[in-house]
Amino acid sequence: MRKSHPIRRVVLATAATVSGVVLLLSLKPASGPASASAAGSPAGQQAAAGQESPQGGAQAAGAGTVIGDATQTQYGVVQVRLTVSNGRITQAEAVQAPKGGTSDQKTALSVPRLNQETVAAQSARIDSVSGATYTSAGYKKSLQSALDRMKTAAGSTSGAASGSSSGAGAGAGSSSGSSTGSGSSSGSAQAQARTVTGQVAQTQYGPVQVRVTVSNGKITKAEAVQAPKGGISDQKTALAVPKLNQEAVTAGTANIDAVSGATYTSTGYKQSLQSALDQAGG
Repeated sequence: MRKSHPIRRVVLATAATVSGVVLLLSLKPASGPASASAAGSPAGQQAAAGQESPQGGAQAAGAGTVIGDATQTQYGVVQVRLTVSNGRITQAEAVQAPKGGTSDQKTALSVPRLNQETVAAQSARIDSVSGATYTSAGYKKSLQSALDRMKTAAGSTSGAASGSSSGAGAGAGSSSGSSTGSGSSSGSAQAQARTVTGQVAQTQYGPVQVRVTVSNGKITKAEAVQAPKGGISDQKTALAVPKLNQEAVTAGTANIDAVSGATYTSTGYKQSLQSALDQAGG
């Protein structure tokens, strides 16, 4: 028999080895198991869901602030934002208002007054500012939509609290006692804070009336619920009243400086402020 050549045997062995390697490579999965399990496993789906949830949480973080609809007027958009605490408006502001040309002046004169009247009235039943009719109308419309949202949110919160309270009714005798104590404590704290409205002081340009909130013998807030209106009085009121409010809180008395250029308004303000403090016992 003819003996096979050694080189031929080497070539055949090499070819067999290469064929085996190729066959093994063809059986390797196209994608790694780690990536497949991450994409399809429940843990991967939960991680994806977790990335979306913070968007809802950002909305909840705005509790206590309500924004009304953006209302289009002839001169621009008006949009009102309210800050609410314990069901009451503590601050009102226009986050959008007409701009440019004469609109800047009208906005500067009307918006602070509208903000102030909103807090005083606790409703959208406020007077329009003379010379800024369109801005006033847009303000009140946006304000009403914010108030509607505030009522809806208050109703939802009340319903949730009621459900939680009824669910925890069993064995709540001692808890009821402690709640009563807490309520009386809260009531005494509220009793210390009083809101008093002074007498109307008639001035040459119109009535001035001041309302103050007093807590522990100190003025924590002052505002003019009435002030001169119309013509140049609007500008003087817009300039003088915020400063007088601030000085009343700072001084804690009616002994405050008159605002230059608004002497009559300042005098009427101080008279009404003093009568309010007299009623509050300060």
